[in-house]
Amino acid sequence: MIPSIPRGLLLTLLAAACPAFAQVNVGVTLSLTGPAASLGAPARNMIELLPREIGGTRIDYTVLDDASDPTVAVKNFRKLVEEHKADVVIGSSTTPSTLSMVEPAARAGVPLVSVASGTAIVAPQDDIRRWSFKAVQNEALMVEATVAHMKAAGVKTLGFIGFSNAFGEGWLNEVRKQAEAQGLRLGTVERYGQTDTSVLSQVLKLMADKPDAVLVAASGTPAALPQKTLVERGYKGRIYQTYGIANRDFLRIAGRDAEGAVFAVGPVLVAEQLPAGNPVRPVATELTARYEKTYGAGSMSIFAANTWDAGLLIGEGLKRALAKHKPGTPEFRAALRDGLEATRELVTSQGVMNLSAADHVGYDRRAVALVEVRQGGWRYLGAD
Repeated sequence: MIPSIPRGLLLTLLAAACPAFAQVNVGVTLSLTGPAASLGAPARNMIELLPREIGGTRIDYTVLDDASDPTVAVKNFRKLVEEHKADVVIGSSTTPSTLSMVEPAARAGVPLVSVASGTAIVAPQDDIRRWSFKAVQNEALMVEATVAHMKAAGVKTLGFIGFSNAFGEGWLNEVRKQAEAQGLRLGTVERYGQTDTSVLSQVLKLMADKPDAVLVAASGTPAALPQKTLVERGYKGRIYQTYGIANRDFLRIAGRDAEGAVFAVGPVLVAEQLPAGNPVRPVATELTARYEKTYGAGSMSIFAANTWDAGLLIGEGLKRALAKHKPGTPEFRAALRDGLEATRELVTSQGVMNLSAADHVGYDRRAVALVEVRQGGWRYLGAD
């Protein structure tokens, strides 16, 4: 008779005979509730479409909601790293929440790939920001295209209203610098909070200055508030927005009052309208078709695209890191950081990335499209 083997011993022998299957853990923190929910929701949808395997190695995703709160974002980051053993973290949906995670990422030695836009997340590069990357164009690139359109349209005086946070301040600083360099006078500057329900006093001050144009530096559905108030109060000048409005929720909230608003954004928003020779068009159109097949016609937004592009960037880093170290180790995470930084000529849904030790975004003018809100949709105006 063959003696039976105790179950505990059998499991131990099996574990020894079958080495653990390596997997990469990707942590994700997004604004699924709160004022930035319209940014976080499409990003969460896109997580479901990201690859689950690379080079024979499984990729697992853990998604947490930071409720549009920087404090919660930090808690989520620590939970993802300490409890879920994340090798890399994607997030968050807003600049303030992402900025709150930059230092914790450096201290933990875990790469952070932002789907928020603030340049301060990655610049200037130093010992802290060397662990942070961004799948979204810097403000400078978008402001350049926006100011060029203003100048071509005959705008000479400009008013500004933006969020009273890092997103708004980042845009204000860049607009102030570039507008003045192009001979535009920046006059009245106003701010408001993401949860404010009225901006009437700010709009009245802006209109009293009689600017040729007003730039609204906000994101998600709260960006509709100044747009609607300006139109309702009879403002006749041009209204410019930022890439923070590029989803259908903004159009739904702003309604007819959004008509004619101009902004610079990633080309994916108008993928089908791009010239045939644009290198981004094939990636952007394929991604849009795939996303809208799953989530419905017209559902594509840059906030979904940012997440896809973050996944593409991480994939480039993983190819290099997996050839050197096993996931779940400090050595692997450091190699992943180095791999992200070594990315060259990566065509995403919004541009072409060439990263370096000095530039953790890597986008150039190929990542910019000028768009106008027209008849409840997006109309491509050109690259600049």
